[in-house]
Amino acid sequence: MNTTTATTSQANSAINPGNWIYRRRHMRNKVMLVLSSAALLFGLFWLVWILFTLAVKGGGSLSFSLFTEKTPGPGESGGLANALIGSVLMSGVGTAIGTPIGILAGTYLAEYGQRGWLAPATRFLNDVLLSAPSIVIGLFIYAIVVANSGHYSGWAGSFALAILVIPVVVRTTDNMLALVPNSLREAASALGCPKWRVITLVCYKAAMSGILTGVLLAVARIAGETAPLLFTALSNQFTSWNMNAPMANLPVVIYQYAASPFKDWNELAWAGATLITLLVLALNILARNLFRKQ
Repeated sequence: MNTTTATTSQANSAINPGNWIYRRRHMRNKVMLVLSSAALLFGLFWLVWILFTLAVKGGGSLSFSLFTEKTPGPGESGGLANALIGSVLMSGVGTAIGTPIGILAGTYLAEYGQRGWLAPATRFLNDVLLSAPSIVIGLFIYAIVVANSGHYSGWAGSFALAILVIPVVVRTTDNMLALVPNSLREAASALGCPKWRVITLVCYKAAMSGILTGVLLAVARIAGETAPLLFTALSNQFTSWNMNAPMANLPVVIYQYAASPFKDWNELAWAGATLITLLVLALNILARNLFRKQ
């Protein structure tokens, strides 16, 4: 009797539809896990390959002279000092222009844009600007600044980079302020603080790490942009602090030297690419650490 009952139970469990559903879901889970792991390994493969190539071809060209000598002519020795100075100046000015605009716009969206059509429209336009090709930004600044002034300049390059900074900072500020608990705002308001003091003394303080993360990510984005600077700042072979004239910058120098037939220029291009990659990696690591503290 017990044997017959056990056999019947096993037969019923074998034809139970629930078991087949579970097995099918389990199989789908394994398939998706394998596909996800393969996609991860595929992406890591290219990243490791790029970093390995930069280490092999660019690591040997890194030297102190890169930071002390200007870009050389054909067959001459030199470094990337003027290009580094130009990149730091234009990136710094672009960040200084774009960051306050982005923070103020993100503050409006998070603190005052709960109602009405303006905030959703602004978020939509900001997303469009965030995904816009950088060459389009360069052509825009060329049309309104370079074409009207009659010459390339560091200011034009800074304006183009500032436009690239703004949407990143807007998105980050909006998201970080939205994460601030309303109880903090209500507590400050209960003490008689006006709205602007609540934002500056409470909300900004609570979201500061996240906002700084957005600024660092924006700097990492513009650090290697070539297309907008080709149409705005162009380049030169001299060390210049004059923002009203064409200004050397690292991305454009890398582009020019990588396409040249001279071996010395090719080596400098690899060294410059390695410097930019190390800078971007450092900024991303710093941004992640700040976000974890947040």
